[in-house]
Amino acid sequence: MMAEHWLGIDDLGHDMVSLLMAGTLTSFLIATLAVGIGMDVGVSLGLLAAAWGGPVEWLVQQFSDFVFAFPAVIVAILIITLLGLGAINAIIAIRIFSIPVFARVARGGAVSIATLDFVAAERLAGLSNTMIVYRHLLPNIMSLVIVQGTIQMSLGILAEVELSYIGLGTQPPETSLGLMLREAQGVFLIHLWLTLLLGIAIVLIMIGLNIAGDGLRDAIDPRLR
Repeated sequence: MMAEHWLGIDDLGHDMVSLLMAGTLTSFLIATLAVGIGMDVGVSLGLLAAAWGGPVEWLVQQFSDFVFAFPAVIVAILIITLLGLGAINAIIAIRIFSIPVFARVARGGAVSIATLDFVAAERLAGLSNTMIVYRHLLPNIMSLVIVQGTIQMSLGILAEVELSYIGLGTQPPETSLGLMLREAQGVFLIHLWLTLLLGIAIVLIMIGLNIAGDGLRDAIDPRLR
């Protein structure tokens, strides 16, 4: 039995290794989609605020402050309650709180780059704000965005685990780390190792994402080359 099922089977006879891989993939995909869309929208808003300033910058800051004014988990629960259960609505809930994070990171990095001499020289040469954003601001803040992206990926996976654990995220017959953790709670005293295994898997994913983010930053940051 151990040769066929390294970590054993659940009450329905499912192989735990297969369930763990499937659950990790589901949680990872949900976090990737949510954070990826949030990154695209948030970075775009941050660059707009840094390049054009004025009312645009004020609106972006007000939007970020408005979103940050509410507890993320409570609002995510409210959104899923209104839209319905399921992975798609969990993606929407996680994405909403990723947008202002990336907007602030992109704006802060772009503002600091925009004050440098080579950007001022490009403006004096008549280069438009749009060209400055794509040729200078965006490439120089990508390292910041990627590092923040790995952090948000970690938080996104944790958010998916939380939502699925309380029954608002991934629904059977699909599986995810949060759903598996919820099911493991029912057999906690009998199969303590299952809960520990899921906790170790989540910790290893967090560590792996942080290491990957540092490596990507070092690889693409033009200031390090």
